[in-house]
Amino acid sequence: MSKPLTEQELHNLAMNHVGKDLEDQGFQFITINNKLEKHPQFICVDKNNQCYYVIVRAVKLPFNPYKYNVVWMESFKYHAYRKNAKVLYAGIGLGNAEDENLPLYIDQDYLFEYTGIQTLQTILN
Repeated sequence: MSKPLTEQELHNLAMNHVGKDLEDQGFQFITINNKLEKHPQFICVDKNNQCYYVIVRAVKLPFNPYKYNVVWMESFKYHAYRKNAKVLYAGIGLGNAEDENLPLYIDQDYLFEYTGIQTLQTILN
């Protein structure tokens, strides 16, 4: 029988997709952190040397990967603002291709919902 993916493995799968997307967009990585609940996951710079903090959030479908804790995000945006960094958010939905009530398995196809990286305004409210 197949082994279900752990929360850490789901997070790593999401990070692999986002990392490839960032790389394709020309970002250079400064730091990569794949630990759950440790933010940001990526610190990178663009061609103008602007620093970006990237938050990656993997959720199991049918939950919405584009929703995040607004109160927590405001405090994180303040942290980025103090460091002159911009904040990017990448929400990814992952699900079992056969039944959304089943976990994802290592050797099986999966559903993937990702609309790209969102730029979050660091203007403080």
